[in-house]
Amino acid sequence: MLVCSLVLLVAVAAVRVSSRSGLPSLLIYLGIGIAIGQDGIGNVVFDNAELTQVIGYAALVVILAEGGLGTKWKEIRPALPAAIVLSLVGVAVSVGVTAAGAHYLVGLEWRQALLIGAVVSSTDAAAVFSVLRKVPLPSRVTGVLEAESGFNDAPVVILVVAFATVGPVDDWYVLLGKIALELAIGVAIGLTVGFLGSYGLRHVALPASGLYPIAVMAIAITAYAAGAIAHGSGFLAVYLAAMVLGNAKLPHWPATRGFADGLGWIAQIGMFVLLGLLVTPHELAGDFWPAVIIGLVLTMVARPLEVFVSLLPFRLPWQEQALMSWAGLRGAVPIILATIPMVSGIEGSERVFNIVFVLVVVYTLVQGPTLPWVAAKLKLGDSDEGASDLGIESAPLEKLRGHLLSFAIPAASRMHGVEVSELRLPPGASVTLVVRDAKSFVPLPQTVLRRGDELLVVATDPVRDAAEARLRAVARGGKLAGWLGTGEEPGPRDTGRP
Repeated sequence: MLVCSLVLLVAVAAVRVSSRSGLPSLLIYLGIGIAIGQDGIGNVVFDNAELTQVIGYAALVVILAEGGLGTKWKEIRPALPAAIVLSLVGVAVSVGVTAAGAHYLVGLEWRQALLIGAVVSSTDAAAVFSVLRKVPLPSRVTGVLEAESGFNDAPVVILVVAFATVGPVDDWYVLLGKIALELAIGVAIGLTVGFLGSYGLRHVALPASGLYPIAVMAIAITAYAAGAIAHGSGFLAVYLAAMVLGNAKLPHWPATRGFADGLGWIAQIGMFVLLGLLVTPHELAGDFWPAVIIGLVLTMVARPLEVFVSLLPFRLPWQEQALMSWAGLRGAVPIILATIPMVSGIEGSERVFNIVFVLVVVYTLVQGPTLPWVAAKLKLGDSDEGASDLGIESAPLEKLRGHLLSFAIPAASRMHGVEVSELRLPPGASVTLVVRDAKSFVPLPQTVLRRGDELLVVATDPVRDAAEARLRAVARGGKLAGWLGTGEEPGPRDTGRP
């Protein structure tokens, strides 16, 4: 118990370190696992690859759900076609080039080479989400990379399972058919579960606000289970369902996001520590240079080539393509996938795992911290210092067929200095209470709003979306929002996530 408590305290401290340094938390948590495992100070012997795979899958579901909940539809929508092509065509290019390098440069036999090529072709959702959301990149670049990390797990898992099957590997056209079918099933189930879940949560008032975060995560996990049962891509289903939920203007949204974020951190910590326990450090030395060579092929040849080939029809600037090539971060997902051949008993699977482990650690250490520098050199840092968005909390008033919206005006909001009447809320919505300096009062139309004020707005059900859209528009553009082209009326799902 004492050891577990110390590990948890160190892991929490590692969150702070990783957030300040820009280093993906993967490396710190892996280090904790290695330190308490075999050859470490704890000397804990753990070699259950099957248990690691099961727990890793469960953690990945939570991480994908958290990432989907935090994905803004308005940012990802323009990048969706490019991300889909990059997740399909790009994976095929990456697998082929990396496998060829592993076979001809390192001397691995073709099955092992194809396994490594498939395993490391998946960008890691946890690494991408944790790094990109701290780096101010253009929304198109961020949208493509985030969507790719959520989409490319599905085809990669299918390929790894196929290559790890004892006996002959299926023909390429059979693999393509399986990938297409599983992706189609995953898309259908994910969108269906997401829309049904969001509709239910928006129209049924739960008895306690604390039930909303649990319900949202339960719906997202249900999408994974339904996708897996239907022999579809559960990973794609959970990501799409969570993305729909995250853009649906659900009640008590800030609390839900905080709950999902906390679960995501717990899943990352547990998964990475367990992977660190599974590895045997003294066995890694012999596979260090093969891993470095394969990583060079992946990073300097396969990844740029897959980005160039996949994005050729979209004619993106070369600077954006170069940044996407460097930002193809690998993390826990490739290491988890490397346990599949170990569970299947494929010859040489231990060496495949060791090579993948070293490759991920070395190149994550290189790519993660240098991403802001590369973005600056390519002049792709997003310099938009617009006003902060509002974190609007919504609680349904079921019997009144209305909603109670509450929010605090951020320091950088352009709502500061605006009179209540200048909010120009739609008929059926009004500001009912203002809390300022721990004192509450009913505002007049001439009341001037200040940064730090907390507002309660009551809106009837038909105008709830319009009222929230107007509040967000004023927060971004001030009282003249809409008249000066600040986008007062977004689409129905463009601003669902605060």
